[in-house]
Amino acid sequence: MMVRWLCAALRVRAKADLLLVFLFAAGFAALPVFALLPSLWGFTVASAVSYGVDEALHVRAPQFVRRLAALQLDRTLRFAFRTLMLLALADRTGAPDRVLVAGLAVFGAHFTLVMLYSAVHHAISRRRVLPVAVRNLDMSGSGIEKPPPAYLYRRFLRKLLHLDLPAHVGLLVALAAGTWYPAVIGYALTAASALAAVVALLIAFRRARRMPAKAEVIAEVNRQLAAYRPEVALYFSFAAVSRDFMYQVNMWIETLEQLDRRPLIILREQASFRYLSRTWIPVLCVPKADDLAELELPDVRVVLYPGNAGKNVHMLRVAEAKHVFIGHGDSDKLASSNRVSKVYDEIWVAGRAGRDRYQRVRHAISDGAIVEVGRPQLSSIRLHADHVPGSLPVVLYAPTWEGWSDDDCHTSLIPMGVPLIEKLLAQNVRIIYKPHPLTGRRSPEAAAADRAVRELLSNDNERRESAHTKHTQHTQARAALAVGTRLREIRSRIDELAGRHSGDPTQQTRDSRVPDRGDTAEWPALHSEWHRLFWESHGPVHHHVILGQLPTLYECFNQADLLISDVSSVVADFVASLKPYVLTNAHDLPDDDFRAAYTTAGGAYLLDRACTRLPEILRSVREPRHDPMAPLRHDFKEYVLGADRPSSMERFNTAVDTLADRAAAEGGEHLADGDQHTVRELA
Repeated sequence: MMVRWLCAALRVRAKADLLLVFLFAAGFAALPVFALLPSLWGFTVASAVSYGVDEALHVRAPQFVRRLAALQLDRTLRFAFRTLMLLALADRTGAPDRVLVAGLAVFGAHFTLVMLYSAVHHAISRRRVLPVAVRNLDMSGSGIEKPPPAYLYRRFLRKLLHLDLPAHVGLLVALAAGTWYPAVIGYALTAASALAAVVALLIAFRRARRMPAKAEVIAEVNRQLAAYRPEVALYFSFAAVSRDFMYQVNMWIETLEQLDRRPLIILREQASFRYLSRTWIPVLCVPKADDLAELELPDVRVVLYPGNAGKNVHMLRVAEAKHVFIGHGDSDKLASSNRVSKVYDEIWVAGRAGRDRYQRVRHAISDGAIVEVGRPQLSSIRLHADHVPGSLPVVLYAPTWEGWSDDDCHTSLIPMGVPLIEKLLAQNVRIIYKPHPLTGRRSPEAAAADRAVRELLSNDNERRESAHTKHTQHTQARAALAVGTRLREIRSRIDELAGRHSGDPTQQTRDSRVPDRGDTAEWPALHSEWHRLFWESHGPVHHHVILGQLPTLYECFNQADLLISDVSSVVADFVASLKPYVLTNAHDLPDDDFRAAYTTAGGAYLLDRACTRLPEILRSVREPRHDPMAPLRHDFKEYVLGADRPSSMERFNTAVDTLADRAAAEGGEHLADGDQHTVRELA
């Protein structure tokens, strides 16, 4: 318990990282001790430990490093402290004054050059900020300059500060040998390399001064948009931007690509731009509202919004288009029937359940503004009849997060997550644990429960693996090594195809070209191979904790025999499989009251807080004949997701076409009214 508390307090993830933190503290604490004793060899070891562990923590525990910076113990201060202690050691061991003065001058010059380098780097970065970042439009005529070389530009402070190593090593060798030539050589190398780095960056700064002006970039983007003539835009913004939210956009990409009308994606934060999935659709990232207003989108007739955010108003003011809230999944949460939705012309839901949910918000949304379009994303989910069970029942536990407030907190992790996992393990099942990406962001209790669940699954995996013979373990280890290498290769290629290896947004804009739409087979083939290898490589009894983008949620659906989740859109999507699913009733409401409050409980088994119903629920998986909710799930699927015919994609496409035609017709009427008014004025 103490280890877990320390990991949480110090922002590290594992016991090994906690050990590194202790070594880090011990190394820096030992430096003044050995400097004042003095002890040359003790200081050398402590200095080496402080260097090495500092680098390791940057890789393994970046959150801890950021916590240090917040406490004013940033990297520059740590390097300066190490240098000061070295000079103190030299003084205590009787180094000549000229060596100390020279050392002080060199180290002072080094830090001065670091500050100068930082200033030039900042100036280059400012000049390379574009008003619009672009993907999948031809920006070859934009005049954007090449970025500085990566070795000069990326992680520059980390590299520059390490240029003090020659001087450190030279002075330590000089103190050990009693001759001062090594110190002179080390001083010279440090000073010369730092000066050379600054000169090289100044040359790069000359190129950065030739970057096009803001108006020139926007003009080029508008020329490309005029050639493409987008008709449908998906607009996305989120205040607390990170990769956690890009699933709200990525889930719609394949649907947009199948529309009859030309789509466009507009993002508002560059952090989200970085995590966009692969697509041929033109993508614009416009951080400032003033720059967004300068974009010319005369042919856009429908704007789709997957989320409610304050910056939506910057697009809602476009009167020529119709604005539609499509959300990022249907659920019984308040956010899925928010009164804010009144600002949109229409609200598109999957099925009748979504319509009923909005109608319960009285005097908020008119029934005519709600359109049932299905869920086109769910076509990849395998039906229960096509599922082949494994040697153990597979339970997918996918709790939602704690919400923005306690009123909207539906997560089961805090009240029952840990005992649920313990009882599932006692039932000898295989568990796939996929928490919501935002789990633990607001609630320390949710974060602690999440860590405890992961630890339980990790310990049980170790227990299961120890049950195999050593020969089997050795064979599996070799196979896992080969598969792991292939998985990394596939993932690297997937990231490359998605544009995640193409540098910063400015470089991506400079390199942006119109993609070849015909070359689309590699992407799904890579995803299919990655998922097949991933599931096969871990064997039929291994538990999984899924935190990244891969494996996808829907691939987890295809592996599972049973879903246990909370009130969230995950449940509504899982209904498409017709497999048994469970809703957590953490507050032990009467069944009838719970089902009346949450429509997605219509085909669900309900799990009480003490999990006493769990064995009977698992019986529906082990003995499919004892699955009394099966008939209800068939009827409930149509209620939640709509009819199978016509398909969701057809319905979605029809809804876009209908609304676009209406927007065009109304725009023509307004134009005619304006012309008549002008004629009257002239008369």
